[in-house]
Amino acid sequence: MSNVPSELKFLSSHEWVLIDGDVATIGVSDHAQELLGDLVFVELPELESALSAGDSAGVIESVKAASDTYAPVSGEVIEINSELEDSPERINDDPYGDGWMYKIKMEDPGEADDLLDADAYTESIAEDE
Repeated sequence: MSNVPSELKFLSSHEWVLIDGDVATIGVSDHAQELLGDLVFVELPELESALSAGDSAGVIESVKAASDTYAPVSGEVIEINSELEDSPERINDDPYGDGWMYKIKMEDPGEADDLLDADAYTESIAEDE
């Protein structure tokens, strides 16, 4: 069973969100990296770009497949994890730590209320299996 930290929020498309005030740190879930396998490439959003919830925010590629990633909340990209450009496997090794992808300064922190909590996300991935 995949690791699903209770303090995070999730999208059904397997992105996770850690909320700290009006800043959201975003990555892909342990379940997603397990499905994809060994990651070989990560495309991150542009620094200072504006994203709306649901927008495509980048791409992750593995030896098996490529998958779009989506912005879970709206706002401005204030930081990217540039380490992933040379070491995409960080997502495989530590999806909720060193494998974070980018941070957004949220326009409306209330948007996070619409995301899945850990229990709902766990239920959604169990249904997929």
